[in-house]
Amino acid sequence: MASNSNSTPLIVLASTSKYRRELLARLGLAFEVVAPSVEETALASESPQDTARRLAEAKAAAVAARFPEAVVIGSDQVAVLEGRVLGKPGNYDNAQRQLRAMRGKEMVFYTGLCVCSAGGAKSESRTVPYHVRLREYSDAQIARYLEREQPYDCAGSARCEGLGIVLIAEMRGTDPNALIGLPLIALTDMLADHGVRIL
Repeated sequence: MASNSNSTPLIVLASTSKYRRELLARLGLAFEVVAPSVEETALASESPQDTARRLAEAKAAAVAARFPEAVVIGSDQVAVLEGRVLGKPGNYDNAQRQLRAMRGKEMVFYTGLCVCSAGGAKSESRTVPYHVRLREYSDAQIARYLEREQPYDCAGSARCEGLGIVLIAEMRGTDPNALIGLPLIALTDMLADHGVRIL
C-alpha cells in the first residue's frame, strides 16, 4: 500500500502480527507491513516494562534504517502473572497450563510502543500497562474455550476480543487496544508528533 497523499508520509508497521495490523487499519491510514527481524528475548537484568519498550524500539529502529523516508511503528508486549512472564502457549497443553495458573488472579500486560522517523533520528517510545483479572473458571470451561477459540498465538491464552472475554472478570487501563497489542490512543498522539494527523 502507498501513503494516503503527497502530504502524508509513508507509514510502516514493523510487525507481522495480524492483531496489530487489524488495529492499525482502524485508523484508516494506508500503511505497509515489514518484518523487523529482531531477536525477541528479555535481558536478565531488565523489568518486563523495559523489555516491552526496548523490543518496540529495536523493531522500529531496524525497519526505519531500511525505510528512512517513512514513519515506522514498532510494538511489543510482555504478559506478567505474579512476577512471571507468560509467552505465547503455542499448543493446547501449554494454553491449558497458563489458564489454570491464571485462574482468579490478576495479570498485567505491558505494551511497548515506538514511533520513529528520519531513519530513526527522531524517535519516541512509551510503555502502556493494562490489568486483567480472571474469573474462577473450571477446568471444563478451560477445555471448552480452548476447543472453540484455540488462542495459541496469544500470550495468556485468552483473546479479550473473542470468546476469551467470558474468562475475564475485570479489565483496567487507559486503552483496551493495548491489551490486543497496539495502544491506539498513545499511537494517535505519537503519529501527530511525526506529522501524521488522522483527522
